[in-house]
Amino acid sequence: MTPEVATLRLVEADPLERVSRTLEALLVIASTPLSGTELAAAADEGEDRVEAALDRLGERYSEGRSGIVLEHVAGGYAFRAARSEADACSRLVERPVERGLSQAALETLAIVAYLGPCTRPDVARLRGVAADTVVAGLVERGLLVEAGREADLAGAIRYRTTELFERVFGLEALSELPRLDDLGQDAGEIRARLDAVAERRPA
Repeated sequence: MTPEVATLRLVEADPLERVSRTLEALLVIASTPLSGTELAAAADEGEDRVEAALDRLGERYSEGRSGIVLEHVAGGYAFRAARSEADACSRLVERPVERGLSQAALETLAIVAYLGPCTRPDVARLRGVAADTVVAGLVERGLLVEAGREADLAGAIRYRTTELFERVFGLEALSELPRLDDLGQDAGEIRARLDAVAERRPA
């Protein structure tokens, strides 16, 4: 019996396995965490079956059992690399990303990390120059990701930092960013500029 035939028989004998395989595919191609509702809609399955399949995937892709881990984060589900493989992942991705960052890119990342999710116009108002090229480059590097749109008619795209950003800069979470009050004599001006941009954003 070929591996393909064995897999087909497994799927036929266990319908939940078919749902699990579908969810695997959806999570692999997703650029942001997907909620159970979003997964159910894309898989054309009931949410109860999707939740059961996610439980199965959680056991299959868990720390210590796989190099890929299924994680419940930001209200949804996403695959990430296992912590045990962090060194290999950093050699492939993180160090080249960090070395190639310009001053403009670092400033943009700081703005999005403290103010985000925020739009390109938000970044431009703070930096005083257009932000389109810098933001696009950071999205391509995987340090920023789209996070919805503003509610006004213009509907500008909002961006947030990613898990890769946190790993590159040695953060467990954004809550570990330095407090503005600890940034010295420029803290007051930085806070005022951030507040000014936040006040201009649509409710």
